[in-house]
Amino acid sequence: MPIRSPMDTRPTVVAFAGRRIDAEGAKAARFPFANVGAVRAAIGASLERIAPYLLIASAACGADLMALQAAASGHIRMRMVLPFPPPRFRKSSVVDRPNPEFWGRLYDDVINRAEKRGDIIVLHCRENDGSAYSAANKAIICTASAASAAPSTRRVALIAWDGAPHGDEDTTKEFAELAEQSGFTVLSISTLDPQPVAW
Repeated sequence: MPIRSPMDTRPTVVAFAGRRIDAEGAKAARFPFANVGAVRAAIGASLERIAPYLLIASAACGADLMALQAAASGHIRMRMVLPFPPPRFRKSSVVDRPNPEFWGRLYDDVINRAEKRGDIIVLHCRENDGSAYSAANKAIICTASAASAAPSTRRVALIAWDGAPHGDEDTTKEFAELAEQSGFTVLSISTLDPQPVAW
């Protein structure tokens, strides 16, 4: 894993993706709600080490909202990519899991901040489009690539997940592969044993 020299002050863009919080009665733990605080702390410490000027992510319940909250606390600019308009995304990907009030409040806060700055990208996918979340992954990587086009800018993909692919339609795994193919430095945080990345 690359270690950044203290003398390396190149500007950095972070593309982020991660697991949603586990559904009610999930057979396997990927991101249990009990780990929310530890994951939030690990993401915050990682962002402090990486020191990006911009973080690009979606805003689903779980790792996405933890990253956006951590970025806001660290005064890092955020840009959000949503496959659907904010009210529809809130219904399908934020308040449909356990503790909807908790996630709904976080979502509403980050959306309101981003709307004021014009930092929400809505893809307007069809509601029944099975590739909507893959489209969001591609748009996050594309947006981060454009923002880091200058040769002096470093591009990092930060992923918070359990580390194990789940089926052929695992969008977090897809994101990691797409980021690597696009020349990003890929760093991971475990949602089961959260620790800041080495950087």
